[in-house]
Parts: sequence; structure tokens; C-alpha cells
Amino acid sequence: MSLITDNYTYKTLDSEINKTIAFCPVSLSEDLDKIHKWMNQDYVISFWKLGFDKDKIQQHLEKALADKHQTLYIGFIDDVPMSYWESYWTIDDVISGCYPAKKYDQGIHLLIGDRNFLGKGYALPLLRAMTFFKFKNSPTQKVIAEPDIRNKKMIYIFEKCGFVFQKEILLPDKSAALMFCKRQHFMEKWK
Repeated sequence: MSLITDNYTYKTLDSEINKTIAFCPVSLSEDLDKIHKWMNQDYVISFWKLGFDKDKIQQHLEKALADKHQTLYIGFIDDVPMSYWESYWTIDDVISGCYPAKKYDQGIHLLIGDRNFLGKGYALPLLRAMTFFKFKNSPTQKVIAEPDIRNKKMIYIFEKCGFVFQKEILLPDKSAALMFCKRQHFMEKWK
């Protein structure tokens, strides 16, 4: 069951883990410190390449927040902020040069920033919740992901969620696995 609340843009109870998952847009004043800390975790730096000082992270976030083709979110489990998300319209993104992007295709990036939530089986429920959230936009028929080709754990999680590997692509900052999750397949998989 999904709910819209005053505090969160999207909130759902995941019966598999018996926890509430929610997403709220990033607020620079409230979230800068935690995002800075998360981007500087050793397991994050090699994939995100944003292990900067706080001023440089602030500049990066200000630019990203001003970019109208994307929305940044903090992900919560049982009201504890623990993940960072970027959701974007692929038609206006560099990824559109890698496949025939459609107007309502959406893409996502994610990281679990709070180390206390690693290795506990939360990645799949979080990704599933975000994918459901993206499909709440009824014209969206496809959600795409492009994890770093070296990030075998995340590629596996995307596949378990319903994303299908398409091809390896070269982006300005990485070699990536282009993956598609189509609405009908996803909805059938997670009825």
C-alpha cells in the first residue's frame, strides 16, 4: 500500500522487510552534511567520484538542484535517512545518446549512505519502492539505470528488481551497464 504524506513525496510499507520506505526531496540546508559524509564513504567514492570537501559538495548539489531534468531525494527506512537518490528524465540527459529515449522515460541513481544499513537486505526493497514511485507517473513506461559496470552487486540487485541488461555503454564518467525496467514486466513481477 502506498501513501502520500505531508512529510514525504512517496511512502510505502514493504511487507518483505516489514519496514516503511519513504522518499523526500533533498533540502540543501538539511541534507548537506549527511550527503557530504555519505559521498566520502570508502565504498561510495570509487563509484560516485564525489569524495570532495563540503564546499565542493555544496556546489555540486546546488547545480544538481537547479537542474530541472532531475530531482534529488533522501531515502528513509522507518523515518531514518539512509540513502541518496537522483531521478531524472532521460530525454534531457546524456544517457539519451545511448538509446532511443522516449519523453517519459525516467532514470535513477542510488547509494546507501549510512553504513549501518549495508548488508541487511535493504537494497532490493528500496529500489523496488523507488521504481514503483517512478511508475506512479502513468505515461512512464520505462525506468532505466546505468550502474558502473564494475558494480556487480548493484547490477545483480537491479536484475532482481526487474531491470534487464541491454548493453555496456561509455558515459563521460564511467563504463556502465545500460538496464531497462519496463512497466508491464515490473508490475507483473511485483503484483
